[in-house]
Amino acid sequence: MRTLGVVLQVVLLIVLAPYLVGLMRQVRAVMEGRAGAGVGQPWRDLCKLFRKEPISPAGSSWVFAAAPAVLVSTSLVIAAVGPFVATVSPLDGVADLFAVVALLLLGTVALALAGLDTGTAFGGMGASREITVAALAEPTILLAGFALSARVGSTNLAAIVERGQQAPGAVLSPAWLLAAVALAVVVIAEAGRLPVDNPSTHLELTMIHEAMVLEYSGRDLALVEFASALRLTVLLGLWSSLFLPWGVATSVSPPALLIGVVAFAVKVAVLGVVLATGEVFMAKLRLFRVPELLAGSFLFGLLAVSSSFFLA
Repeated sequence: MRTLGVVLQVVLLIVLAPYLVGLMRQVRAVMEGRAGAGVGQPWRDLCKLFRKEPISPAGSSWVFAAAPAVLVSTSLVIAAVGPFVATVSPLDGVADLFAVVALLLLGTVALALAGLDTGTAFGGMGASREITVAALAEPTILLAGFALSARVGSTNLAAIVERGQQAPGAVLSPAWLLAAVALAVVVIAEAGRLPVDNPSTHLELTMIHEAMVLEYSGRDLALVEFASALRLTVLLGLWSSLFLPWGVATSVSPPALLIGVVAFAVKVAVLGVVLATGEVFMAKLRLFRVPELLAGSFLFGLLAVSSSFFLA
């Protein structure tokens, strides 16, 4: 049953990820007075791209070809080990904070190397910006995670989620609230959403993620787009599991798993709607202002660590 829970969780995230992107696009369209393409449009786009042959730019190496698979693989591993639906899993021992951060960074580096491998100006520009954002965001994840794990005595994500379920007051403690703010900013930055990046633009002066994937086409582009959707779902799922742990199953019984699936889908959908609504009223920051935003999130993470030791 534990293995079944892992399979169910991975399948849920794979199916839900494109629908989450479609839901966010639809929310933005409705709020902007447009009809929108529908919640299922990302899945239709992926199916169309998977039927097309990829074309690699001249002079690119195996790095360019391997990057989409690496990006998808890292997100799938996090989807398998993370405490999204249940905290009871045969992969619990792998669900460590440092392992998850390393997997996120591995996917980022793989895509950045692919952008550099094309030899284009846009690819190099996007890779440089992406690594800059990652270098400023990853320390905040570690700090916020350390603040949560200080009272638990473990960096295991499942243990942190179980602590939040067993002691609901801990979720409202200063350390957890400060860590929630810090990680919320990092999730936006890592997912490439406004105000850090705009996933719906192709303006050369503002692109970060899109600049690295301009040369991809066909099945390779489908993998990159799917990996981006899965990464967004994983990040929102991690945030909801850590700071809204209620509903996550602590056993592998069918009713508990069903509640876990429904709770995860509802929490991620609500967070996606909130994020999309905020993006309607938000403009993209200038690139040189992004480090200030991420420095603020780092400060919140530092305050969360201090609070975990000095405040109840």
